[in-house]
Amino acid sequence: MPSLNELVRRHTTLTGADVEWLHLLVSEWQLLSDLSFADLVLWIPTWDGIRYVSVAQMRPNTGPTSYQDDMVGHLVPRGRRPLLDAAFDEGRIVREGDPEWREEVPVRVESIPVRREGRVLGVIARNTNLLTVRTPSRLELTYLQSASDLAQMIAAGTFPYAGEQVDMDAAPRVGDGLIRLDAEGIVTYASPNALSAYHRLGLTTDLVGGHLGRTTAELSLPSRGAVHEALVKLASGWAPRQTEVEAQGGVVTLRAIPLKPKGVHTGSLVLARDVTELRRRERELMTKDATIREIHHRVKNNLQTVAALLRLQSRRMDSEAARAALDEAVRRVGSIAIVHETLSQNLDERVAFDEIADRVLSMVMELSHEGQVTTRRSGSFGILSADVATPLAMVLTELLQNALEHAFGPKAAGSLEVSALRGRAPATGMGWSDSWNGGAKPDEYLLITVQDNGRGMPEGFDPQKAGNLGLQIVRTLATGELGGTFDMVAAPDGGTKVVLEIPVR
Repeated sequence: MPSLNELVRRHTTLTGADVEWLHLLVSEWQLLSDLSFADLVLWIPTWDGIRYVSVAQMRPNTGPTSYQDDMVGHLVPRGRRPLLDAAFDEGRIVREGDPEWREEVPVRVESIPVRREGRVLGVIARNTNLLTVRTPSRLELTYLQSASDLAQMIAAGTFPYAGEQVDMDAAPRVGDGLIRLDAEGIVTYASPNALSAYHRLGLTTDLVGGHLGRTTAELSLPSRGAVHEALVKLASGWAPRQTEVEAQGGVVTLRAIPLKPKGVHTGSLVLARDVTELRRRERELMTKDATIREIHHRVKNNLQTVAALLRLQSRRMDSEAARAALDEAVRRVGSIAIVHETLSQNLDERVAFDEIADRVLSMVMELSHEGQVTTRRSGSFGILSADVATPLAMVLTELLQNALEHAFGPKAAGSLEVSALRGRAPATGMGWSDSWNGGAKPDEYLLITVQDNGRGMPEGFDPQKAGNLGLQIVRTLATGELGGTFDMVAAPDGGTKVVLEIPVR
Protein backbone atom coordinates (compact mmCIF):
# COMPACT_ATOMS: atom_id res chain seq x y z
CA MET A 1 0.00 0.00 0.00
CA PRO A 2 1.51 3.39 -0.98
CA SER A 3 2.22 5.89 1.79
CA LEU A 4 0.62 9.29 2.22
CA ASN A 5 3.87 10.97 1.20
CA GLU A 6 4.16 8.91 -1.98
CA LEU A 7 0.56 9.59 -3.04
CA VAL A 8 0.78 13.31 -2.34
CA ARG A 9 4.09 13.61 -4.20
CA ARG A 10 2.80 11.63 -7.18
CA HIS A 11 -0.66 13.16 -7.61
CA THR A 12 -0.78 16.61 -5.98
CA THR A 13 1.06 19.92 -5.70
CA LEU A 14 0.76 20.32 -1.92
CA THR A 15 3.69 21.96 -0.13
CA GLY A 16 5.79 20.36 2.60
CA ALA A 17 3.96 22.37 5.26
CA ASP A 18 0.62 21.16 3.90
CA VAL A 19 1.78 17.55 4.04
CA GLU A 20 2.94 18.01 7.63
CA TRP A 21 -0.56 19.30 8.51
CA LEU A 22 -2.10 16.21 6.90
CA HIS A 23 0.24 13.96 8.89
CA LEU A 24 -0.77 15.75 12.08
CA LEU A 25 -4.43 15.30 11.18
CA VAL A 26 -4.00 11.60 10.39
CA SER A 27 -2.19 11.06 13.70
CA GLU A 28 -5.25 12.45 15.51
CA TRP A 29 -8.23 11.34 13.47
CA GLN A 30 -8.73 8.00 15.23
CA LEU A 31 -10.44 10.20 17.82
CA LEU A 32 -12.91 11.55 15.25
CA SER A 33 -13.52 8.08 13.79
CA ASP A 34 -14.31 6.55 17.18
CA LEU A 35 -16.55 9.41 18.27
CA SER A 36 -18.42 9.25 14.95
CA PHE A 37 -18.71 5.44 14.84
CA ALA A 38 -17.62 5.96 11.23
CA ASP A 39 -14.91 5.23 8.66
CA LEU A 40 -12.82 8.15 7.49
CA VAL A 41 -11.18 8.52 4.09
CA LEU A 42 -9.01 11.51 3.24
CA TRP A 43 -9.39 12.69 -0.38
CA ILE A 44 -7.00 15.21 -1.96
CA PRO A 45 -7.55 16.80 -5.40
CA THR A 46 -4.95 15.87 -7.99
CA TRP A 47 -2.59 18.39 -9.55
CA ASP A 48 -4.83 18.81 -12.62
CA GLY A 49 -7.98 19.32 -10.51
CA ILE A 50 -10.05 16.71 -12.34
CA ARG A 51 -9.79 13.86 -9.85
CA TYR A 52 -9.43 13.05 -6.17
CA VAL A 53 -6.91 10.58 -4.71
CA SER A 54 -7.48 8.86 -1.35
CA VAL A 55 -4.29 9.20 0.70
CA ALA A 56 -5.33 7.80 4.11
CA GLN A 57 -8.07 5.74 5.73
CA MET A 58 -9.22 5.04 9.30
CA ARG A 59 -11.71 2.51 10.64
CA PRO A 60 -13.56 2.98 13.95
CA ASN A 61 -12.90 0.95 17.08
CA THR A 62 -16.43 1.72 18.29
CA GLY A 63 -18.57 0.41 15.44
CA PRO A 64 -18.73 -1.70 12.26
CA THR A 65 -16.74 -0.60 9.23
CA SER A 66 -18.33 0.67 6.03
CA TYR A 67 -15.44 -0.48 3.84
CA GLN A 68 -14.34 -4.07 3.58
CA ASP A 69 -11.52 -3.11 1.21
CA ASP A 70 -8.69 -0.62 1.60
CA MET A 71 -9.39 2.67 -0.15
CA VAL A 72 -5.91 4.19 -0.04
CA GLY A 73 -4.61 4.95 -3.53
CA HIS A 74 -8.02 5.02 -5.24
CA LEU A 75 -8.71 7.73 -7.80
CA VAL A 76 -12.19 9.11 -8.56
CA PRO A 77 -13.08 11.82 -11.07
CA ARG A 78 -14.78 15.05 -10.01
CA GLY A 79 -18.54 14.81 -10.42
CA ARG A 80 -18.82 11.18 -9.40
CA ARG A 81 -19.13 12.06 -5.70
CA PRO A 82 -21.05 15.36 -5.45
CA LEU A 83 -20.57 15.63 -1.67
CA LEU A 84 -16.79 15.75 -2.12
CA ASP A 85 -17.12 18.46 -4.75
CA ALA A 86 -19.48 20.55 -2.60
CA ALA A 87 -17.33 20.30 0.53
CA PHE A 88 -14.14 21.17 -1.34
CA ASP A 89 -15.59 23.98 -3.44
CA GLU A 90 -17.73 25.58 -0.74
CA GLY A 91 -15.50 24.85 2.26
CA ARG A 92 -18.36 23.57 4.42
CA ILE A 93 -19.49 20.31 5.96
CA VAL A 94 -21.96 18.62 3.62
CA ARG A 95 -24.49 16.14 4.97
CA GLU A 96 -27.12 16.19 2.24
CA GLY A 97 -28.09 13.12 0.28
CA ASP A 98 -29.68 9.73 0.85
CA PRO A 99 -27.70 6.81 2.31
CA GLU A 100 -25.60 4.82 -0.13
CA TRP A 101 -25.92 1.04 -0.37
CA ARG A 102 -22.71 -0.98 -0.37
CA GLU A 103 -23.01 -4.75 -0.48
CA GLU A 104 -26.54 -4.53 0.99
CA VAL A 105 -25.32 -2.23 3.78
CA PRO A 106 -26.77 1.30 4.07
CA VAL A 107 -24.02 3.91 4.57
CA ARG A 108 -24.49 7.55 5.49
CA VAL A 109 -21.86 9.70 3.78
CA GLU A 110 -20.73 13.12 4.98
CA SER A 111 -17.90 15.33 3.74
CA ILE A 112 -15.68 17.49 5.96
CA PRO A 113 -13.30 20.00 4.35
CA VAL A 114 -9.74 19.99 5.68
CA ARG A 115 -8.60 23.59 6.04
CA ARG A 116 -5.17 25.02 6.75
CA GLU A 117 -4.46 28.76 6.91
CA GLY A 118 -7.62 29.57 5.02
CA ARG A 119 -7.06 27.05 2.20
CA VAL A 120 -8.98 23.80 1.75
CA LEU A 121 -6.41 21.05 1.22
CA GLY A 122 -8.80 18.15 0.84
CA VAL A 123 -11.94 16.48 2.15
CA ILE A 124 -12.59 13.81 4.78
CA ALA A 125 -15.39 11.46 3.75
CA ARG A 126 -17.12 10.24 6.90
CA ASN A 127 -18.97 6.98 6.22
CA THR A 128 -21.29 5.52 8.86
CA ASN A 129 -22.59 1.95 8.67
CA LEU A 130 -26.35 2.27 9.40
CA LEU A 131 -27.06 -1.45 9.60
CA THR A 132 -26.82 -1.50 13.41
CA VAL A 133 -28.38 1.89 14.10
CA ARG A 134 -30.61 1.94 17.17
CA THR A 135 -31.93 4.51 19.61
CA PRO A 136 -28.72 6.17 20.86
CA SER A 137 -27.79 6.14 24.53
CA ARG A 138 -26.46 9.11 26.48
CA LEU A 139 -22.93 7.84 25.80
CA GLU A 140 -23.49 7.66 22.04
CA LEU A 141 -25.14 11.09 21.95
CA THR A 142 -22.14 12.57 23.76
CA TYR A 143 -19.81 10.85 21.31
CA LEU A 144 -21.71 12.20 18.30
CA GLN A 145 -21.91 15.75 19.67
CA SER A 146 -18.17 15.71 20.36
CA ALA A 147 -17.50 14.35 16.86
CA SER A 148 -19.61 17.17 15.40
CA ASP A 149 -17.57 19.77 17.30
CA LEU A 150 -14.28 18.25 16.10
CA ALA A 151 -15.53 18.11 12.51
CA GLN A 152 -16.39 21.83 12.62
CA MET A 153 -12.92 22.58 14.00
CA ILE A 154 -11.28 20.59 11.18
CA ALA A 155 -13.37 22.49 8.65
CA ALA A 156 -12.31 25.77 10.26
CA GLY A 157 -8.62 24.76 10.39
CA THR A 158 -8.40 24.88 14.21
CA PHE A 159 -7.94 21.15 14.75
CA PRO A 160 -5.60 19.37 15.23
CA TYR A 161 -3.55 21.53 17.59
CA ALA A 162 -0.19 22.12 15.92
CA GLY A 163 1.72 22.84 19.13
CA GLU A 164 0.43 19.87 21.11
CA GLN A 165 3.07 17.29 22.02
CA VAL A 166 1.28 13.97 22.55
CA ASP A 167 2.64 10.45 22.52
CA MET A 168 -0.18 8.88 20.51
CA ASP A 169 0.86 5.34 21.44
CA ALA A 170 0.44 6.13 25.14
CA ALA A 171 -2.43 8.61 24.83
CA PRO A 172 -5.88 7.57 26.12
CA ARG A 173 -8.43 6.43 23.54
CA VAL A 174 -12.13 7.21 23.38
CA GLY A 175 -13.04 3.77 24.72
CA ASP A 176 -10.68 4.10 27.70
CA GLY A 177 -12.85 6.78 29.25
CA LEU A 178 -14.45 10.05 28.11
CA ILE A 179 -15.48 13.10 30.12
CA ARG A 180 -17.37 16.03 28.59
CA LEU A 181 -16.95 19.44 30.20
CA ASP A 182 -18.79 22.70 29.68
CA ALA A 183 -17.04 26.02 29.13
CA GLU A 184 -16.49 26.45 32.89
CA GLY A 185 -14.88 23.05 33.37
CA ILE A 186 -17.98 21.46 34.92
CA VAL A 187 -18.53 17.78 34.08
CA THR A 188 -21.68 17.30 32.01
CA TYR A 189 -21.06 13.62 31.20
CA ALA A 190 -18.59 10.93 32.29
CA SER A 191 -18.49 7.48 30.70
CA PRO A 192 -18.49 4.42 32.98
CA ASN A 193 -14.81 3.75 32.23
CA ALA A 194 -13.84 7.33 33.08
CA LEU A 195 -15.77 7.15 36.35
CA SER A 196 -14.04 3.86 37.22
CA ALA A 197 -10.66 5.48 36.56
CA TYR A 198 -11.46 8.28 39.00
CA HIS A 199 -12.73 5.80 41.56
CA ARG A 200 -9.27 4.21 41.29
CA LEU A 201 -7.86 7.57 42.38
CA GLY A 202 -10.10 7.58 45.47
CA LEU A 203 -13.19 9.44 44.28
CA THR A 204 -16.24 8.36 46.28
CA THR A 205 -18.87 10.52 44.55
CA ASP A 206 -20.09 11.08 41.00
CA LEU A 207 -18.13 13.28 38.59
CA VAL A 208 -21.13 14.88 36.89
CA GLY A 209 -21.85 18.36 38.22
CA GLY A 210 -18.41 18.86 39.75
CA HIS A 211 -15.46 20.92 38.55
CA LEU A 212 -13.06 18.37 37.08
CA GLY A 213 -9.93 20.46 37.59
CA ARG A 214 -10.49 21.05 41.30
CA THR A 215 -11.68 17.47 41.83
CA THR A 216 -8.55 16.09 40.18
CA ALA A 217 -6.23 18.40 42.12
CA GLU A 218 -7.86 17.42 45.44
CA LEU A 219 -7.47 13.71 44.66
CA SER A 220 -3.87 13.92 43.47
CA LEU A 221 -0.80 13.66 45.64
CA PRO A 222 -0.06 16.81 47.69
CA SER A 223 1.17 19.63 45.47
CA ARG A 224 1.71 23.32 45.88
CA GLY A 225 1.67 26.57 44.00
CA ALA A 226 2.20 26.46 40.25
CA VAL A 227 2.02 22.66 40.01
CA HIS A 228 -1.37 22.59 41.71
CA GLU A 229 -2.73 25.41 39.55
CA ALA A 230 -1.39 23.81 36.35
CA LEU A 231 -3.18 20.55 37.15
CA VAL A 232 -6.43 22.40 37.83
CA LYS A 233 -6.14 24.23 34.52
CA LEU A 234 -5.23 21.11 32.51
CA ALA A 235 -8.01 18.96 33.96
CA SER A 236 -10.41 21.83 33.31
CA GLY A 237 -9.73 21.42 29.60
CA TRP A 238 -8.43 24.92 28.86
CA ALA A 239 -5.31 23.73 27.04
CA PRO A 240 -4.51 20.71 24.83
CA ARG A 241 -2.23 18.77 27.13
CA GLN A 242 -1.62 15.30 28.53
CA THR A 243 -0.59 14.40 32.07
CA GLU A 244 -0.71 11.64 34.67
CA VAL A 245 -2.43 11.84 38.03
CA GLU A 246 -1.49 9.55 40.91
CA ALA A 247 -3.44 9.06 44.12
CA GLN A 248 -4.43 6.24 46.49
CA GLY A 249 -2.13 3.85 44.63
CA GLY A 250 -3.88 4.49 41.32
CA VAL A 251 -2.46 6.17 38.21
CA VAL A 252 -4.64 7.73 35.51
CA THR A 253 -3.52 9.36 32.26
CA LEU A 254 -5.57 12.40 31.24
CA ARG A 255 -5.65 14.10 27.87
CA ALA A 256 -7.56 17.37 27.51
CA ILE A 257 -8.91 18.56 24.14
CA PRO A 258 -10.52 22.03 24.13
CA LEU A 259 -13.55 22.30 21.84
CA LYS A 260 -13.95 25.51 19.81
CA PRO A 261 -16.32 24.56 16.99
CA LYS A 262 -17.09 28.19 16.05
CA GLY A 263 -13.92 29.80 17.32
CA VAL A 264 -15.30 30.15 20.86
CA HIS A 265 -14.45 27.84 23.73
CA THR A 266 -17.67 25.90 24.38
CA GLY A 267 -16.30 23.02 26.43
CA SER A 268 -13.73 20.26 26.41
CA LEU A 269 -13.16 16.58 26.02
CA VAL A 270 -11.02 14.83 28.60
CA LEU A 271 -9.92 11.28 27.80
CA ALA A 272 -8.97 9.18 30.83
CA ARG A 273 -7.12 5.88 30.97
CA ASP A 274 -6.40 3.81 34.06
CA VAL A 275 -2.70 2.86 33.76
CA THR A 276 -2.23 1.68 37.34
CA GLU A 277 -1.24 -1.89 36.49
CA LEU A 278 0.94 -0.77 33.60
CA ARG A 279 2.92 1.61 35.82
CA ARG A 280 3.17 -1.04 38.54
CA ARG A 281 4.74 -3.49 36.08
CA GLU A 282 7.09 -0.79 34.77
CA ARG A 283 8.23 -0.03 38.32
CA GLU A 284 8.78 -3.72 39.00
CA LEU A 285 10.90 -3.99 35.87
CA MET A 286 12.86 -0.88 36.82
CA THR A 287 13.45 -2.30 40.30
CA LYS A 288 14.53 -5.62 38.82
CA ASP A 289 16.88 -3.92 36.36
CA ALA A 290 18.36 -1.76 39.12
CA THR A 291 18.86 -4.84 41.30
CA ILE A 292 20.61 -6.73 38.51
CA ARG A 293 22.90 -3.78 37.78
CA GLU A 294 23.69 -3.46 41.47
CA ILE A 295 24.57 -7.17 41.64
CA HIS A 296 26.94 -6.80 38.68
CA HIS A 297 28.48 -3.73 40.33
CA ARG A 298 29.08 -5.60 43.58
CA VAL A 299 30.48 -8.64 41.79
CA LYS A 300 32.87 -6.35 39.94
CA ASN A 301 33.97 -4.75 43.22
CA ASN A 302 34.49 -8.15 44.84
CA LEU A 303 36.52 -9.39 41.88
CA GLN A 304 38.68 -6.28 41.99
CA THR A 305 39.25 -6.90 45.70
CA VAL A 306 40.30 -10.48 44.95
CA ALA A 307 42.65 -9.24 42.23
CA ALA A 308 44.20 -6.72 44.64
CA LEU A 309 44.76 -9.45 47.24
CA LEU A 310 46.41 -11.65 44.63
CA ARG A 311 48.71 -8.80 43.63
CA LEU A 312 49.73 -8.30 47.27
CA GLN A 313 50.42 -12.00 47.59
CA SER A 314 52.40 -12.00 44.33
CA ARG A 315 54.73 -9.28 45.60
CA ARG A 316 55.55 -11.39 48.66
CA MET A 317 56.44 -14.50 46.68
CA ASP A 318 60.10 -15.47 46.34
CA SER A 319 59.45 -17.97 43.55
CA GLU A 320 59.27 -16.54 40.05
CA ALA A 321 56.97 -19.37 38.98
CA ALA A 322 54.59 -18.69 41.85
CA ARG A 323 54.64 -14.97 41.13
CA ALA A 324 53.88 -15.60 37.44
CA ALA A 325 51.00 -17.93 38.35
CA LEU A 326 49.45 -15.31 40.63
CA ASP A 327 49.86 -12.61 37.97
CA GLU A 328 48.00 -14.84 35.50
CA ALA A 329 45.22 -15.27 38.05
CA VAL A 330 45.03 -11.49 38.44
CA ARG A 331 44.50 -11.10 34.69
CA ARG A 332 41.83 -13.79 34.59
CA VAL A 333 39.93 -12.23 37.46
CA GLY A 334 40.34 -8.79 35.86
CA SER A 335 38.83 -9.89 32.55
CA ILE A 336 35.70 -11.15 34.32
CA ALA A 337 35.50 -7.93 36.35
CA ILE A 338 35.55 -5.88 33.13
CA VAL A 339 32.47 -7.73 31.84
CA HIS A 340 30.56 -7.24 35.10
CA GLU A 341 31.49 -3.54 35.16
CA THR A 342 30.07 -3.14 31.65
CA LEU A 343 26.90 -5.06 32.58
CA SER A 344 26.41 -2.85 35.65
CA GLN A 345 26.01 0.14 33.32
CA ASN A 346 23.49 -1.45 30.94
CA LEU A 347 19.72 -1.83 31.15
CA ASP A 348 19.78 -5.42 29.89
CA GLU A 349 22.07 -8.44 29.95
CA ARG A 350 23.77 -7.46 26.68
CA VAL A 351 27.03 -5.64 26.10
CA ALA A 352 28.92 -4.01 23.25
CA PHE A 353 31.92 -6.34 23.30
CA ASP A 354 34.26 -4.06 21.33
CA GLU A 355 34.79 -1.93 24.43
CA ILE A 356 35.47 -5.02 26.54
CA ALA A 357 37.95 -6.35 23.97
CA ASP A 358 39.84 -3.04 23.94
CA ARG A 359 40.02 -2.97 27.73
CA VAL A 360 41.16 -6.59 27.92
CA LEU A 361 43.84 -5.88 25.33
CA SER A 362 45.02 -2.83 27.27
CA MET A 363 45.04 -4.72 30.58
CA VAL A 364 47.03 -7.66 29.25
CA MET A 365 49.60 -5.38 27.61
CA GLU A 366 49.98 -3.32 30.75
CA LEU A 367 50.50 -6.29 33.04
CA SER A 368 52.36 -8.66 30.75
CA HIS A 369 54.99 -7.13 28.53
CA GLU A 370 57.81 -4.66 28.69
CA GLY A 371 58.86 -4.89 25.03
CA GLN A 372 57.81 -3.00 21.92
CA VAL A 373 54.84 -5.11 20.84
CA THR A 374 52.16 -3.06 19.09
CA THR A 375 48.52 -4.14 19.22
CA ARG A 376 45.54 -3.51 16.98
CA ARG A 377 41.89 -4.55 16.87
CA SER A 378 39.93 -4.70 13.63
CA GLY A 379 36.32 -5.54 12.86
CA SER A 380 33.51 -5.55 15.38
CA PHE A 381 32.29 -8.14 17.87
CA GLY A 382 28.91 -6.40 18.04
CA ILE A 383 26.40 -6.83 20.83
CA LEU A 384 26.76 -10.03 22.85
CA SER A 385 24.72 -11.50 25.68
CA ALA A 386 26.27 -11.82 29.11
CA ASP A 387 26.50 -15.62 28.91
CA VAL A 388 28.69 -15.23 25.80
CA ALA A 389 30.62 -12.12 26.85
CA THR A 390 31.98 -13.48 30.13
CA PRO A 391 33.63 -16.69 28.82
CA LEU A 392 34.72 -14.90 25.64
CA ALA A 393 36.54 -12.26 27.71
CA MET A 394 38.36 -15.07 29.53
CA VAL A 395 39.27 -16.76 26.23
CA LEU A 396 40.55 -13.52 24.74
CA THR A 397 42.65 -12.82 27.84
CA GLU A 398 44.27 -16.27 27.66
CA LEU A 399 45.00 -16.02 23.93
CA LEU A 400 46.58 -12.57 24.27
CA GLN A 401 48.63 -13.62 27.27
CA ASN A 402 49.74 -16.80 25.50
CA ALA A 403 50.84 -14.82 22.44
CA LEU A 404 52.82 -12.31 24.48
CA GLU A 405 54.43 -15.02 26.57
CA HIS A 406 55.44 -17.45 23.85
CA ALA A 407 55.65 -15.48 20.60
CA PHE A 408 58.05 -12.76 21.71
CA GLY A 409 61.06 -12.55 23.97
CA PRO A 410 61.15 -10.30 27.06
CA LYS A 411 62.41 -7.27 25.11
CA ALA A 412 61.34 -8.26 21.60
CA ALA A 413 59.35 -6.07 19.23
CA GLY A 414 56.46 -7.26 17.11
CA SER A 415 52.77 -6.88 16.37
CA LEU A 416 49.64 -8.53 17.68
CA GLU A 417 46.23 -8.15 16.01
CA VAL A 418 42.76 -9.17 17.17
CA SER A 419 40.07 -9.25 14.49
CA ALA A 420 36.36 -10.04 14.65
CA LEU A 421 33.89 -10.83 11.88
CA ARG A 422 30.20 -11.60 12.21
CA GLY A 423 28.31 -13.55 9.56
CA ARG A 424 25.15 -15.57 9.09
CA ALA A 425 26.36 -18.78 7.43
CA PRO A 426 28.18 -21.36 9.60
CA ALA A 427 31.92 -21.06 9.41
CA THR A 428 34.01 -23.66 7.65
CA GLY A 429 37.30 -23.46 9.43
CA MET A 430 40.07 -21.24 8.11
CA GLY A 431 38.40 -20.48 4.80
CA TRP A 432 35.30 -18.88 6.32
CA SER A 433 36.70 -15.37 6.64
CA ASP A 434 37.73 -15.40 2.98
CA SER A 435 34.44 -16.71 1.60
CA TRP A 436 32.03 -14.92 3.94
CA ASN A 437 29.54 -12.77 2.06
CA GLY A 438 29.51 -9.35 3.68
CA GLY A 439 26.06 -8.65 2.21
CA ALA A 440 24.38 -11.53 4.06
CA LYS A 441 22.43 -11.00 7.25
CA PRO A 442 24.80 -10.77 10.26
CA ASP A 443 24.71 -11.90 13.87
CA GLU A 444 24.72 -15.68 13.62
CA TYR A 445 28.37 -16.65 13.94
CA LEU A 446 31.41 -14.79 15.22
CA LEU A 447 34.84 -15.46 13.76
CA ILE A 448 37.72 -14.24 15.93
CA THR A 449 41.39 -14.35 15.01
CA VAL A 450 44.38 -13.49 17.19
CA GLN A 451 47.52 -13.25 15.05
CA ASP A 452 51.11 -12.38 15.91
CA ASN A 453 54.33 -12.15 13.90
CA GLY A 454 56.46 -13.80 16.56
CA ARG A 455 58.61 -16.88 16.57
CA GLY A 456 55.77 -19.27 15.69
CA MET A 457 54.79 -22.62 17.17
CA PRO A 458 57.46 -25.22 18.04
CA GLU A 459 57.75 -28.26 15.79
CA GLY A 460 55.20 -30.95 16.58
CA PHE A 461 53.05 -28.64 18.71
CA ASP A 462 49.40 -29.77 18.87
CA PRO A 463 47.07 -27.01 20.17
CA GLN A 464 44.29 -29.53 20.79
CA LYS A 465 46.43 -31.49 23.24
CA ALA A 466 48.81 -28.92 24.72
CA GLY A 467 48.80 -29.19 28.46
CA ASN A 468 49.42 -25.65 29.74
CA LEU A 469 46.61 -24.16 31.80
CA GLY A 470 45.90 -21.23 29.47
CA LEU A 471 45.17 -23.39 26.43
CA GLN A 472 43.12 -25.79 28.56
CA ILE A 473 40.95 -22.85 29.64
CA VAL A 474 40.58 -21.72 26.00
CA ARG A 475 39.60 -25.19 24.77
CA THR A 476 37.15 -25.76 27.60
CA LEU A 477 35.40 -22.41 27.25
CA ALA A 478 35.46 -22.19 23.44
CA THR A 479 34.22 -25.69 22.70
CA GLY A 480 32.27 -26.41 25.86
CA GLU A 481 30.63 -23.29 27.25
CA LEU A 482 30.52 -21.30 24.01
CA GLY A 483 29.74 -24.25 21.75
CA GLY A 484 32.31 -23.19 19.13
CA THR A 485 35.59 -24.38 17.62
CA PHE A 486 39.21 -23.50 18.33
CA ASP A 487 42.33 -23.95 16.22
CA MET A 488 45.89 -22.64 16.14
CA VAL A 489 47.96 -22.64 12.92
CA ALA A 490 51.06 -21.05 11.45
CA ALA A 491 50.40 -17.55 10.09
CA PRO A 492 51.12 -17.05 6.35
CA ASP A 493 53.80 -14.40 7.01
CA GLY A 494 55.30 -16.03 10.06
CA GLY A 495 54.07 -16.18 13.60
CA THR A 496 50.90 -17.85 14.84
CA LYS A 497 47.23 -17.45 14.03
CA VAL A 498 44.50 -18.54 16.43
CA VAL A 499 41.00 -18.99 15.01
CA LEU A 500 37.81 -19.10 17.09
CA GLU A 501 34.35 -19.70 15.62
CA ILE A 502 31.49 -19.06 18.04
CA PRO A 503 27.72 -19.15 17.45
CA VAL A 504 26.06 -16.00 18.83
CA ARG A 505 22.38 -16.47 17.93
